Order: sequence, then C-alpha cells, then structure tokens
Amino acid sequence: MAQLHVEAEGTAKASPEGVWALVSDATRYPSWGPWSDGHYEKAGEESPRGVGAVQVLRSAQRSMGRHTTSVEKILVFEEDRHLAYTVIRGIPVRNYRADVTLTPSGEGTHIRWAATWDNTLLGRMAWRGLRTFYPEMMTDLVAAAERDAAQSP
Repeated sequence: MAQLHVEAEGTAKASPEGVWALVSDATRYPSWGPWSDGHYEKAGEESPRGVGAVQVLRSAQRSMGRHTTSVEKILVFEEDRHLAYTVIRGIPVRNYRADVTLTPSGEGTHIRWAATWDNTLLGRMAWRGLRTFYPEMMTDLVAAAERDAAQSP
C-alpha cells in the first residue's frame, strides 16, 4: 500500500542536548507546542521515557468540535540523536511511524521530524491537517529550544 508522508525541518541555535530535552519528554510538549497535556500512560522498558513507553498528547486546539488525543509508543530512543514512535490510538492513521532526528550543525542543531503512514481514506484526512501542523510545530520547537538555550548559563 502506498504511504503518505509529512515532514518539517529546522535549525535551532541550541545544543542537541537542549533540543532533545524538549522532544524526548512528553510532559514538556505543552510548554513549547500546541498541546494542552502531555503525560505517560506506561513507562519504557529500560527508562521511563525510553523504548516501549506510551505517551499521551492532547491538542490545545479543537478540531471538528473536540480536542485530538494521540497515544504513541516509543520505538527508538537514542539520547540526543533519534526518537521514533508509532501512533497506537487517537488519530485515524494506520502504520504511522515518525522519526525525529537531531544533527549537530555549526553552532546549533538541525532537526528533522518526518512521518509516514498508510494511504487510507482516514489517513488522507489526517494528512490534510498534519501537512500544516508539522511546519508550525517545528517553528514552535526551534523557538523554544533557542529560548531555553538563551536562558541557560
């Protein structure tokens, strides 16, 4: 089956560690992005936020009269480098996988957040929203990472 794809890239004037602190902890998502809640339903196998952890993110904005909640399972957790997850419920996508990759770049960090999922009717509906959501999320993430970097000694 064909796959749908969205991605966003940005470069933050912040260390990979600083960006990682934001993207690897669901409880911090509401502090930088369009979420009203971020928490863990289940701890990871080797660390609370690591592989096997189940995170829950609730959107701050209402879509079609309700908030959207995404429940995601962490697949890859490589400190300061790579986070991957799959959606296990909440948004109508099948075989969704997202990868967040951090690469040192000059005096900052290049961030790439990309996702693919099956091209189904509901998947196409999700794609319409996610294709604008991802670039907005990236703008928010870069701004938060730079703000945090400027505040740290």
